[in-house]
Amino acid sequence: MKLRKETEAGEIHGKWYEDACGAAFAMELIGERWSLLVVRELMLGGRRFSDIRASLPGISAKVLTERLERLESAGIVVRTLSEPPASVQLYDLTEWGRAAEPLIQELGRWAVRSPLHDPTLPMTPVALMLSMRTMLVVEKAEKLALTALFEVGQDRFLGRLEDGALSFTRLGTDAVETDLTFKAPTAGDFLPVLYGKVPPDTPGMRIEVTGERDLAGAFIDLFVLPPKIR
Repeated sequence: MKLRKETEAGEIHGKWYEDACGAAFAMELIGERWSLLVVRELMLGGRRFSDIRASLPGISAKVLTERLERLESAGIVVRTLSEPPASVQLYDLTEWGRAAEPLIQELGRWAVRSPLHDPTLPMTPVALMLSMRTMLVVEKAEKLALTALFEVGQDRFLGRLEDGALSFTRLGTDAVETDLTFKAPTAGDFLPVLYGKVPPDTPGMRIEVTGERDLAGAFIDLFVLPPKIR
């Protein structure tokens, strides 16, 4: 009698490790190279194949196709259509797939404590938004409520801070009214300001901040990296 569940992709649990541990199964689901990053890039909503690949320039079209098919067969990713009139095929996370965000957050908190972590490497706009959700100091955030527009290159996100929680929605080109606006060419340009607490108007900074200065300062103060290991 077979106890393992079989899918169209064949046996998944036990394929690599022959281990009943849930952590082992998680690695079989999203531990293959690129899989977790594909899940990360879908965490703020469905995206086209070309958009996912553009966010992950190191992945080939063949490998991305294989990863999406495997994630879909595992019940993590689902194909949808965008709203009319475009009706473009999108890849999105299932409800269960979206529940992986706390895993990504805990991995991020754990990994950035290493002295080997290099913050100067490229970062995607979605990764930046998830980083802010991860490094938010909830106790401080509970005292503040605001909306903020984040423009990272061509990507735009609406952030809402309320009741100690920070949420993000991907935006198109429509104008929105917000309390604050943060704009920079790349995600990496945000890091010295958010985590290094370098004032945005410091010479050499490539980030523009619009809005009430004290409110912007209070918002930036909400993000703190965990201490490095010794």
